[in-house]
Amino acid sequence: MNDITIIVLAAGNGTRMKSSKSKVLHTICGEPMISHILKKSYEITSDVRAVLFYQFDEVKSAILSQFPDVKIYKQDSINKPGTAGAVEAAISELSSQKTLIICGDMPLIEASELKALCQSDADVSISAFEAINPFGYGRVITNGGNVTKIVEQKDANDEEKSVNLCNAGAYCFDSKLLKSLIPLIKNDNASKEFYLTDAIELAIKNGYKVKHTLVNEENFMGINDKFALSKAEEIMQGNIKENLMKNGVIMHLPSTIFIDSRAAIEGECIIEPNVMIMGNCHIKNSHIKSGSVIEDSIIIDSDIGPMAHLRPKSNITQTHIGNFVELKNAKLDTVKAGHLSYLGDCEIGNGTNVGCGTITCNYDGVKKHKTIIGKNVFIGSDSQLVAPVNIADDTLIAAGTTVTNDSQKGDLILARSKQVNKAGYFYHFFGKSDEK
Repeated sequence: MNDITIIVLAAGNGTRMKSSKSKVLHTICGEPMISHILKKSYEITSDVRAVLFYQFDEVKSAILSQFPDVKIYKQDSINKPGTAGAVEAAISELSSQKTLIICGDMPLIEASELKALCQSDADVSISAFEAINPFGYGRVITNGGNVTKIVEQKDANDEEKSVNLCNAGAYCFDSKLLKSLIPLIKNDNASKEFYLTDAIELAIKNGYKVKHTLVNEENFMGINDKFALSKAEEIMQGNIKENLMKNGVIMHLPSTIFIDSRAAIEGECIIEPNVMIMGNCHIKNSHIKSGSVIEDSIIIDSDIGPMAHLRPKSNITQTHIGNFVELKNAKLDTVKAGHLSYLGDCEIGNGTNVGCGTITCNYDGVKKHKTIIGKNVFIGSDSQLVAPVNIADDTLIAAGTTVTNDSQKGDLILARSKQVNKAGYFYHFFGKSDEK
């Protein structure tokens, strides 16, 4: 559908969010809400444009870091405030047949509904939904299938207030018509703003065909405050988890689980309660046990937790990670790390057993260093490996050892003080206990 241009309106500051951050950069399921909208936009066309103003540089940088082909425009909010002013900023060099205009605060929109809006044979197509309770919404008034006007709640008469067909806030225009109508819009209203809905009124008055396309009200939910943000995230989480479970993932108490929209989970996976899967994770044929946190990691044919923490850049294959084990930038292949260990900036080979309380000491206060552990290494409990260090295959590290030097294949590493028992010292220190 490359005969379509999509304009995303994201210039507002979102004062009701009560935040110093631009509204469209607030995250939902791990990504800024505008990212969800841009992803859906690129399912429709390659000509995607965003109109910004508030925190222009920050929002522009965030968009281009993920979507480098988005065309960015800045609204002249002093001379052309309002939605029509925002559209005017982005219609230069507009050569597509149709222009779809959507808001940057509707992260739940579906590409299928936007495509349906674009496939209408009307000169202007308006997204609309049938509300159970239409109070507060702009009403879409129709006659014989054609839209005759859009009227706001405050301006509607009793008959119009009884209409439950409501404006969802997305519009598809014939591009040539849009370019001809935008300069005609006036700001003779209480807010002194240029409203895009006035273009629809002008199109109707000039005899152009204006129709509506029915959409799901929930999908076109606008985010105006942090409560609405939480509701939208709850809805998106439900959609993500429903899709995963229908594709074979088992979830215990799914309402307690958080799964990032960027995560890929496939195969025979089990996810237990209170798990958080964040960032660009890839999990396949694995069991993630309760209370575990996974960040930007790859997990294949493994079991994790309970109460484990895989920090970014961990890559785990055919491995057991037990309770209270923390990994960061760690590559483990067929390893057992049962409990209470920190394994950071390391590579650990096939058949290695990591004892309880093992630490890779990766930070010297200035720089991070790497620990390389070979195959079939046995690490005794309460051992510390001070990086940089390289442990050869078939090495045995005694419990309580601090390793500071490389090993050779077959070595026993033992680095601890010799035990000394002083007879009777308990009584010397505390005095003799009463004999019974």
